[in-house]
Amino acid sequence: MPITKNITIQIDLIMKIVIQIILLAVSVFLGYKIYNSISEPTKFNKEKIERYQVVVDKLKELRTAELAYMELTGKYTSNFDSLAYIIETGKFAITQRRDTSYPDVVRNKAFGLDPLTGGYYKEEVVIDTLGFKSVKDSLFKNIDYRKLNSVVVKGKEIPVKLQAGYLELNNRNIPVFEAVVTKDDILHGLNPDLVAAEKQMVAVDGINGPVVVVGSMENISTNGNWPVRYDGKKD
Repeated sequence: MPITKNITIQIDLIMKIVIQIILLAVSVFLGYKIYNSISEPTKFNKEKIERYQVVVDKLKELRTAELAYMELTGKYTSNFDSLAYIIETGKFAITQRRDTSYPDVVRNKAFGLDPLTGGYYKEEVVIDTLGFKSVKDSLFKNIDYRKLNSVVVKGKEIPVKLQAGYLELNNRNIPVFEAVVTKDDILHGLNPDLVAAEKQMVAVDGINGPVVVVGSMENISTNGNWPVRYDGKKD
């Protein structure tokens, strides 16, 4: 066999091997891309639920603090230091309601009636204060209420934006508050395309919109925008 022909055969064989390796590499790459396109959204959904749960738990703690502040002061606050102070020093009154009655002096006198043998009586509800219990011991015994202004998600400290004010309803100013954490912050480090889609979510069992929020500055509400799946034993 001529040397030239032998070299040509060897080159053809090498080229076939190279082409097979390239095709194998392409197949592996395409298989990986297909697998990744299927598995990545699944991993993303699992990760986002875990992160959302951390944030929701923090916002529920903040709501509890705001409701305690409201009960003791008659309003909400946007100041985290004020919340911590109320929790540290505030006390709830322990009360008891009871019904009582007493003679209606004016009506009995007008009609000449004797309250001992009949006559008119006035009914009244009396609230007796039996004692006091601190806000901290009642609601925050195992919670670090001094760190309500942020939440740590996967090692990153994320700020909580807090607002408070009033809404006018039937010529009355009704106190309102709103606490917000953005999905951009919560989902940091994850696939940006999936994060962008998540911010546009509209679903019954999802957290809709670009933020996780409790309360509202536009409506009289202390609810959060999360579904019931995030409400668990901590409630």
